[in-house]
Order: sequence, then structure tokens, then C-alpha cells
Amino acid sequence: MTAYQPPTALPRSFLNRADVRTAITAHDFGTVFRIARSEAKISYSKIAAECDIKPERVGSLARGEGSVTTFNKIAQIADALRIPGHMLGLMRREWEEAGSTPPSTAPLTARLPSHGPGADELWVASPGDDLADPEFAAALIESQLPQHYKSANYFGARQPLATVVHHAKTIDHLLEDANGSTRRELLRIGSRTAEFVGWLYQDLGDFRSAGYWSDRSMEWAQEAADDHMQSYVLFRKSHQAASQVNAERTIGLARAAQRVPNLTARISALAAQQEATGYALQRNLKAAIAKFDEARELASQPTANDPVSTLDTSYCTPAYIEIQRANCWIDLGDPLRAIQIFEGEIAALPQIYRNDRGVYLARLARAYSKAGEPEQGAEAGTKALAIVAHTGSARTLAELAAVTRSVESRQSMPTVATFIERFQIVCDRFAA
Repeated sequence: MTAYQPPTALPRSFLNRADVRTAITAHDFGTVFRIARSEAKISYSKIAAECDIKPERVGSLARGEGSVTTFNKIAQIADALRIPGHMLGLMRREWEEAGSTPPSTAPLTARLPSHGPGADELWVASPGDDLADPEFAAALIESQLPQHYKSANYFGARQPLATVVHHAKTIDHLLEDANGSTRRELLRIGSRTAEFVGWLYQDLGDFRSAGYWSDRSMEWAQEAADDHMQSYVLFRKSHQAASQVNAERTIGLARAAQRVPNLTARISALAAQQEATGYALQRNLKAAIAKFDEARELASQPTANDPVSTLDTSYCTPAYIEIQRANCWIDLGDPLRAIQIFEGEIAALPQIYRNDRGVYLARLARAYSKAGEPEQGAEAGTKALAIVAHTGSARTLAELAAVTRSVESRQSMPTVATFIERFQIVCDRFAA
């Protein structure tokens, strides 16, 4: 029997369009609804009925008034319009068939080998037939992690992804026969490696693979009794929830991360900052400010007595906390304050954080556009484009998609027109 297809199901040719992909990634459902009516001939009344949204609300969204931010409603729209989960940062939907995702709608990792939770085609021998020394392999993988962190920070997640995934799968392979202290060491290093893979996928917009590897990291950290790593993975999963605009999950996971005993100040700061971000998503200004202040104080504490670890939390500085606070100020209604913070912190950002610089420039552009300064927003956005053209960060592209919507009515300004044109070129390049 043929699976049910709602009358609002978007055709694959529609999902292949660059403007539709950009709107979906940015959760700009108004644009999706508008193009669906004009190009796919799906009426607003059908969209309203299938998505359980009032017809007048669908119309106002299509006019650019308001937005959809609740996780449940985003999931409901995905199911009604048959938008694959990965395009919205959701888990795979129940109605998605294996292999049904059209190639051109896949995330930016589509042209890389499959690294998710599918069958592992790399291994043709059983663990016992492999002559590799597990302890040597683990030490080698651990020694390379710091360089992979730097590579991702500068070149973007795409550059180290294949290698780091191979390392994670190597550890998974070696664990099949490992025991005793060798197993504990493999679990410890494997947890760090898998967590990093999850982050790489998150930066590229593939939340399904990100969630898989974060879960694998947590499993290994728990077996290794690595409390610090468990807390850090909870922080990461909270970060993923925030990226998917799920405030309750963001806060809950951040609180869970803070309940782990004897944390380093930096891990505590990261978790507190995530809790603040969750409050900001709820528009709870007082709670957000208090938690950001706590996070900044923790990040300011000396780290000389922290245990030596290959877990990289060096980026968690007071400046980092302030940049996260600035991002929340945009949506809390004070873009001018966000601009002031971004301008100062971006100028002082070390060169190694080139990928993040692109994200922060894109957020600065969004702050300018929210403040009614389209030309300055376009200028900052163009600078971000120069970076994301090389890094492929989905975080940056999602921010820039929001900027294009905000300034598209001002294309009579040369700076704005140039920015929008270049944004489309970059999007088309990654979609090709």
C-alpha cells in the first residue's frame, strides 16, 4: 500500500531550489509558504489545515510578519510539507524512507563518504586479525586531536571530517576485542573523538549525524566513568537543541551538565552559558542575564590547576561568553548592544578562529539589519561570505539567510545588491 502523502507534500524539484533550501535551513516558513503557493500551487488553506495553523497566520507569515520558533510546530510543518528532517535540524522523520532524501537537498556533507550510523564498510577483517597495537593507535589518534581542532577552527569542519570520522570508527573497531586498562583508554579517547565528530557535523548542518556521534560519545564516556566528558557532551547536546530552537531541551541539558560534580571552571561556564541561551530563547531576560554573568565569572577563573586533558575548552574565555550574550541580545530586542559587543570582540578574535569569525560576522550583519542599518549589515555579511565560501559552515549560512530576508527590499543600495548576489553564488556552489 502506498504511504500517505498529504496534499501539502512539497515535490522534490521544489526542495531542490536554492531559495527554498535557504529558507528551510533558516526556518523561514513564510518564504516557504509563499513560494509553495506560487510555484507548487499549494494553497494557504491547505497549508493551514495540514500544519494546524490558522489561515490568517499562514498569510501573515508569508508576508514576512512573525516567525515559527517552537520545536513542536517546526516538526509539525516538516511532517505536513514532507520536508526531510535533516533540512530543519530535526531527527529523521518516521515517514522518510531509507535513501529517499534527494541528493541535492542533503546537507553540506553530502559529497563526503557516509559517516553516520549506517553499516561500516571500512572493515573487511575481524578485530582479532588486525595486527595494530590498540594502545599505539589510541595514543596516535589522541596526539592528532589538537591539530584537528585547529584545522576545523581555521579551515572549517569539512577539512578534518573524513579523517576524524575514520579515527572514531577505528576506535569502535578496536573496542570489539579490548579489555582492562586498554579498553578504558580507548573509551576515553573515543569519547573525545566522537564528540568532536558530532560538532563537525553540527557545524555543517547535519543534526542527525551530529546527534548520533554525540550519543556515541556519551555512551563511551559513561562506560569510562569520565565525568568531565559526560558533562561536556551534555553541553554539546544543549548547544544542538538551541540550534534547533528548543528552549526547554536547551535548559534541561545545560542544567544536567552542571549537576556533574567537580567540574572545571570552563566546563561549568560553557554549561551555564547554554542555560542562559535557553532562557533567552524563552525571552526570559532576567534569568538569561544572571546566567551569562555567572558564566563570565567562571570563564574568568584561572585554569592552572585544571587536569591535563585533550578535551579542548581553551576557547571558553570571557570574550567567548560575551559573544554568546551578544547573539542573544539580537533576539531580545537590543541589536545595538549586540553590535557594540560584536564589533569589539571580533576585532580581538585570534586568527585561528577563522570559522567562528565568519559566524560572528554573520551575526553582526543580522544585528545591523535588525537595527535598521541595511548597508552596514550587507558589508558585514559580505565579509562573512568571504569566509564561509571556504569553510562551508551551515551556522554562518543560516545567519546570512536571515540577513538576506531582512535587507532584500533595499536592493537599490549597491552594497545590499552585491551582498545578496554573492550570497546566492555561495549557496549555489555548495548545492552543486
